[in-house]
Amino acid sequence: MLEMLGAYAQQYSILNLFNYITFRAGGAVVTAMLIAFIAGAPMIAWLRKKQGKGQPIRTDGPEGHLLSKKGTPTMGGFIILISVGVSSLLWADLQNAYTWAVLLVFAGFGAIGFLDDFAKVTKQTHDGLSGKVRLGLEFAIALGAALIMLAAEWHSNPASARYAQVFWQALLEGRGDFTTVALPFINNFGIQLGPFFLLFAMIVIVGFGNAVNFTDGLDGLAIVPVMIAGATFGFIAYLVGRVDYSAYLGIRHVAGVGELSVILAALLGGGLGFLWYNAPPARVFMGDTGSLALGGILGAVAVATKHEIVLAIVGGLFVMELLSVIIQVFVYQRFGKRVFLMAPFHHHFEKLGWAEPTIVIRFWIVSVIFALAGLATLKLR
Repeated sequence: MLEMLGAYAQQYSILNLFNYITFRAGGAVVTAMLIAFIAGAPMIAWLRKKQGKGQPIRTDGPEGHLLSKKGTPTMGGFIILISVGVSSLLWADLQNAYTWAVLLVFAGFGAIGFLDDFAKVTKQTHDGLSGKVRLGLEFAIALGAALIMLAAEWHSNPASARYAQVFWQALLEGRGDFTTVALPFINNFGIQLGPFFLLFAMIVIVGFGNAVNFTDGLDGLAIVPVMIAGATFGFIAYLVGRVDYSAYLGIRHVAGVGELSVILAALLGGGLGFLWYNAPPARVFMGDTGSLALGGILGAVAVATKHEIVLAIVGGLFVMELLSVIIQVFVYQRFGKRVFLMAPFHHHFEKLGWAEPTIVIRFWIVSVIFALAGLATLKLR
């Protein structure tokens, strides 16, 4: 749509508005939210009809879950995938390589999550795709997206013209700064990873996809922190994509990456629409279909904007949830003891007797604090 309208911009000056990322981001928010609102109810009814018993509930989980959540349909992430995907295709620049790299992760991880959810629902078990197959597919998609983003950055950087090598040779030799990991609070300094940056990027994307997946365990718990992190990184992407703002703040400029603000704006709108149906008591769960896609898109944007470490701060809640599972499994396998009453972390508080809405709202507050801390890294250097 953007290319078509651009052809008439010279004749109709009002169409110049579509050249501004901020205007299109606003349009993406509203479009995605309306699609989610309109499509949500019929989709939930269809999912309920097709799934019958709904998502299988853990028998070893908090006692109230078997009663309060039994029969609730899953795969509600379809609402987010459709609303964000359609809105992004309408409002984002489809000639931008970063747009397609991020949407590749979003759609690819959503497809993996769907296969996992489908296996669980049809078998009425918690065993979906095997861990090796799932991780293998996730890493393959993350690799493809990382290569697209690195190639786009290398070819758009005037400094790359100094090198006679083609992209692959520059990547293997660590030439230029496109394979450098920037450190928060420090100007003009980073860790050069060379070809190992690809592995680092894959770990960020896959790790964050699964971190959001672990967080999705209570009504509304995952979607609001995702929206907070998405809005924060939408702002970061806009600043990184602007030469003037990035120079003023002393952060790395990446040409073209500001377009990702439009996609993250669509994520905000789609998330608001989904929250209408996912707020306690939830009428639908996003399932792995939604959580993997949402986590993956945040990881991909962090790689594109060169703010991977800042993502660990902004998404600190998701990191805590992921670490709680890793620590619990490691300690139990090594010493036969449990660090938490139950992992992921939010179930620990349920076992302590905290009410579900209390946990959810307090985790939202923690997410805001982490987001503010992440934004502070842009100026405190």
